[in-house]
Amino acid sequence: MRKTKTGVLVILFIAVFLLISSDEEQNEAVLNSFIVIGHRGASGYAPEHTILSYELALKLGADYLEIDLQMTKDGKLVAMHDNFVDRTTNGKGKVSSYTLAELQELDAGSWFNKKHKKFADSVYENLKVPTLEEIFDAFGETANYYIETKNPAKYPGMEKELLKLLTEHGLIGSNATKGKVIIQSFSEKSLRKIHISNPDIPLIQLIKYKGRANVSNSQIKKWKEYASGIGPNYRMIDEHYIHTVRKAGLWIHPYTIDNHEDMKRLIGYGITGAFTDLADQLVQASKEVPTPTNYE
Repeated sequence: MRKTKTGVLVILFIAVFLLISSDEEQNEAVLNSFIVIGHRGASGYAPEHTILSYELALKLGADYLEIDLQMTKDGKLVAMHDNFVDRTTNGKGKVSSYTLAELQELDAGSWFNKKHKKFADSVYENLKVPTLEEIFDAFGETANYYIETKNPAKYPGMEKELLKLLTEHGLIGSNATKGKVIIQSFSEKSLRKIHISNPDIPLIQLIKYKGRANVSNSQIKKWKEYASGIGPNYRMIDEHYIHTVRKAGLWIHPYTIDNHEDMKRLIGYGITGAFTDLADQLVQASKEVPTPTNYE
């Protein structure tokens, strides 16, 4: 009887081990394949950082929804790129000067119809600025999230609140799917803070080069202390730069590529993903050009 029980336990252990190993291999494969990042959703076709924009990005084939974070006067994380509401709403002033209730009284969609008449739609009128929690409620685990902490020095507690919401929605933690969330920032301090709190979350160091990009061994060594990869402005990088980063074992996700020929050229050089306002175009480009895999 004891041998039978032991045999059953061994079989169960092996089954669980194989299941876990299979999941890990599958997740690693997803993380290391080329990813299409919907920049502010499908912002080339719909009002950026709105639920409709995110829905469209997923329909067009985006692997990740990019979400820029700002914080309201009453400490709520909301999706908006700019510090000011002026460009993408009918309001004026800093996001941080509004309570959430006040911010969500603004029209965050009609501006798009005026600026992008080709894609104008009455359904975009009077859209609201969504909170990060509302985005998680809308898409849950059906979407992957690529989140940026913007101006974190101006928003004390931003990282703590972000990790709290991610945990509450089951997007990080022991039971969460690896790679469901990637966090990016221009702030090394913000990324290191997150890395200390949760070293399992893939982090991307954003970089804005003013001239032709160069990378040193010391820079790569520093990035690898806390990040899984980098996100440079694509116009400043070349094939040598990409190969150097890839050879170091880092992901490289340039921003923001909307030209189809540029997409194919950089995919051919070996980028591991990219931000785009036109997710369908990047999906198509990734099918047209094979991604190099050998950087030894």
